[in-house]
Amino acid sequence: MSPARLHRDRAAQAASSHTPIVASVEGGRPAPTAASTVTHPAAMTPAGTHRLAQAVLASETDPGTMLAVGIDPATAQIRLRLQHDLRRLKDIQSIQLKIAAKREMLPEYRDWIDGMLRIAREEGVAVADEVLPVIMIWNIDTGDWPRALELAAHVLRHRLPLPARYQRSAPALIVEEIADVAISEQNAGRPFPLDVLEEVEALTADDDMYDEIRAKLMKAIGVELMRGADDAVPGSTEQREAALRALDPLRRAQTLHDRVGAKGSIKRLEKLTKDTPGHLSSSAGVGGDNAQPAMPVVNAEAEGDPAAAKVEPDVTSSVGDAS
Repeated sequence: MSPARLHRDRAAQAASSHTPIVASVEGGRPAPTAASTVTHPAAMTPAGTHRLAQAVLASETDPGTMLAVGIDPATAQIRLRLQHDLRRLKDIQSIQLKIAAKREMLPEYRDWIDGMLRIAREEGVAVADEVLPVIMIWNIDTGDWPRALELAAHVLRHRLPLPARYQRSAPALIVEEIADVAISEQNAGRPFPLDVLEEVEALTADDDMYDEIRAKLMKAIGVELMRGADDAVPGSTEQREAALRALDPLRRAQTLHDRVGAKGSIKRLEKLTKDTPGHLSSSAGVGGDNAQPAMPVVNAEAEGDPAAAKVEPDVTSSVGDAS
């Protein structure tokens, strides 16, 4: 190893000892309060961001410059990469092209994210960082459900904050984004993985959020459970039991928000539970005759476009319901 390379490595190792924000501590110890939390050096003003960028550029010839701004080169580079990619996404107008671009970008962040997860598992602490929550959302957008849920569990377990531009808490964002994708697929007559919806429900069961958002998730779960009644032999015990399973989340969705669009499905399922002849329409599928065409879901906030960002949840879309 050359002396210059050795010097850079030592500088990076020294920089990594700077104290980050610890979002939570597992094992029964309370998370730090706002008063006791140490601000991460990378939570910078625009002037600080400019100094950081200059430090990254200068680090090859002067590793001490990176130490001066209090952040190691690896962290600086991954954050600058994210800013570059966010600017690139903002310049793309097509939602489908945005999703394709995110799918292309994601592998560049995998090693960094794996390292963050490994540290949290080994040390029982997590660092509040902008990169991981954004990558979680990109995985939702691209439909990588195992990875999205892995990161969602990490964010929720350690109560990691989201970047301010998202204007929602992490639990509310996770529930709404995944429920929106599920309802979009269901409106198009396509199934959505029930296990994903049920895991999201379990992860966020104790979290506070607007009832309209929770109603979306419960409706999506109920619609997927309806498929069991749709596939069962008409009038059979299996169909009645499947209808009962689907009724519970649909009724909860309707209770949480009257305009969620579950009334028609509830009425049809109630007929099945009373052993009334008839079955769910196979021609209309789960979506029914009134299902709306799917609209792609994307996080406009993540591309830095506040005008296109969702401000209020849209819960009026209906899966087979005119209500």
